[in-house]
Amino acid sequence: MRSLVRDLHLVKARVFWADLLASTAAGWSCFVLAIILPPFSAGMLLSTAVAMFALYRALCFIHEISHQNKRNLPGFEAVWNWIVGFPLLMPTFMYVGVHNDHHKVSLYGTSEDPEYLPFAHSRGMTIAFAAESVLIPAALLFRFLILTPIGLVSRRFQNWLAVHASSLTINLRYSRRVSDALLTTIRGDSIRILLLWAGFAVLLATRIVPLRALAVWFAVSACASFVNTMRTLGAHAYESSGEPLDRMGQLVDSIDTPGHFWTELWAPVGLRYHALHHYFPGIPYHGLPEAYRRLSGTLPIGPSYLQMSSPSLPHSLRSLLHKASRTAKPNREQSKVSGPATIG
Repeated sequence: MRSLVRDLHLVKARVFWADLLASTAAGWSCFVLAIILPPFSAGMLLSTAVAMFALYRALCFIHEISHQNKRNLPGFEAVWNWIVGFPLLMPTFMYVGVHNDHHKVSLYGTSEDPEYLPFAHSRGMTIAFAAESVLIPAALLFRFLILTPIGLVSRRFQNWLAVHASSLTINLRYSRRVSDALLTTIRGDSIRILLLWAGFAVLLATRIVPLRALAVWFAVSACASFVNTMRTLGAHAYESSGEPLDRMGQLVDSIDTPGHFWTELWAPVGLRYHALHHYFPGIPYHGLPEAYRRLSGTLPIGPSYLQMSSPSLPHSLRSLLHKASRTAKPNREQSKVSGPATIG
């Protein structure tokens, strides 16, 4: 397998820059249009939708930043933070380092994995996770505009924020390991976010920018968060028993959704090839389609590898809920039998 894709690990910086700048330009241009056009008009709703998908694509580059060496993309992370991460309250320190723990063979699928929960064993957990995703923008506003100033005057609280409130994670039991360098990064980027948003607040207060700009920001962020949550639920089988999984185990527990061109809307920047990514995390997003083509079309690898593919996101979500329902039913039956004895 490795010999088939060895040449695809080369990072094409021009592709990264062109994609990021085009997505960001389209996203923020449509964001402004959504503010200018009459509320709830067809043009305003269309502009909001385009802004959401374009900015969501730009936001997903945080995943690539976490995997690619800075030497291959000089200046990319800093620019990304200013044009995407800071305005959307998703600075790279929230993901870089944290996501890498998700790929470690000693942590993947365990209680220490920041991006894994046993969704295949709990339908309720799956539904709750999807529902609460639209509240993430509110949590980010509270984290960066309310808690950050407290952290700037209290080093003890700053340390608490770094450990418990500075990670994009779905596993609330995950505790981040914090270094002095990370604390410096968090402090510096948090100040930059405060300054940027203070400027935005001034524009709102002086009515240079209408108040509904904040509503459009929240709508775009909440919808992007929901789409990303659906993508996350469709990215793995979530069948781990809690034991660590090696690269092959991660491949089997992950899902590719090559789909049609519109799959790029909900799983952009290579995220639709999630199983492939877990086996070859170093391949940049622009190399994953070709890697998938080579592996799926090569005997004897192809037939086995294609078993990790799903025809669509709805299919993956239905399968996950079906597995959760089958798991929950035996648990309920067991509870009926053993419950009274336990209470006694």
